[in-house]
Amino acid sequence: MPFLTDLPQLRSESGVPVPRQVVMGDDTVAADVAYRMMCEGTGMLWQGDFHNARQLLQALSRRTQKRSSKRPLKNQTADISQAFHLHRQALGQRARVLGMLFIPLDADYRIPLRRAPDVREACCQAWGPSSGQASMVALRELLGVVGAHEWRKKGVEISALGVAPNNRIHPHYGVFSPVRGEYIDLVATMPIEDHTLAFEIGVGTGVLSALLVKRGVERVVATDCDSRALACAKENLARLGFSDKVELVNADLFPVGLAPLIVCNPPWVPARPTSPIERAVYDENSSMLRGFLSGLREHLTPAGEGWLILSDLAEHLGLRSRESLLQWIDEGGLHILGRQDIRPRHGKVEDKDDPLHGARVAEVTSLWRLGAQRT
Repeated sequence: MPFLTDLPQLRSESGVPVPRQVVMGDDTVAADVAYRMMCEGTGMLWQGDFHNARQLLQALSRRTQKRSSKRPLKNQTADISQAFHLHRQALGQRARVLGMLFIPLDADYRIPLRRAPDVREACCQAWGPSSGQASMVALRELLGVVGAHEWRKKGVEISALGVAPNNRIHPHYGVFSPVRGEYIDLVATMPIEDHTLAFEIGVGTGVLSALLVKRGVERVVATDCDSRALACAKENLARLGFSDKVELVNADLFPVGLAPLIVCNPPWVPARPTSPIERAVYDENSSMLRGFLSGLREHLTPAGEGWLILSDLAEHLGLRSRESLLQWIDEGGLHILGRQDIRPRHGKVEDKDDPLHGARVAEVTSLWRLGAQRT
């Protein structure tokens, strides 16, 4: 196949470059041929039927899964830690191969292929108004955009916010969805001593800020440094009727001032994120966690509490020790007022073929109540 030289701009959430070699693909391309080329680093710009492109992507996905080891590992720290890194490497390699199948987009986000769906609204929500230029995007990423658009329309039901239909959070593309309800249950049940003001550090979809208002907190100041998260939270809080009670602030961690309650649900795993959406899961060097613990005391009122919501999955993966967490709490001039634990309920706990099953089945999510040490 001849290599294409005049390629449109590549849209990539993770900022991957255009492959050095890209060929045209259509309905005549065999999956084994495409897979071999993509493993060697050659991309394919699809010009055939859209549904056939999806079938090819599924065939490629099956081939990448065959190369991934499904062997469960012993529940030992060294084994689990190694498994985590190998698992992430395998996922990264799989993403690279599947990301080699590209779909063209016209200047208005139309797909100029047979039987292609109308993805204009989904693309506008994810990327903003079109720049007026044709582009291309990995089909895998485009399907993610479309899937996020459907979740945004449908929303996620949060029982702690009340009864339907006024209990849904609508995640935006690139903002982590609150699908793990156990941490929400922790915030929903922990007693609140002072209802005058709360800070939320890392607002995300706005679900915890909404829950605090639902529980009677008179005013919430919520921060985030991600523009998508702030826009998502703004829309959700407005839909729930809480806009007048929650102030959204673009800040890395804390807003200005003191509060009697400060809530933070940082990313739980200290590893490097490979895309913006992974920043909600991976916190390289535990930087957000450590920043919260080191700055909490100076933003608490004298009798105030900081609520740290954190899974111990990283401990079971051998990526962070409980001793380190306790040391950071002490170094921040804090002491532990109490802790409430909850077991996860997500489906991966039951998946014994998951390479990280040993860590997942032992995982506990906790709400740590922290106060300032007395001097």
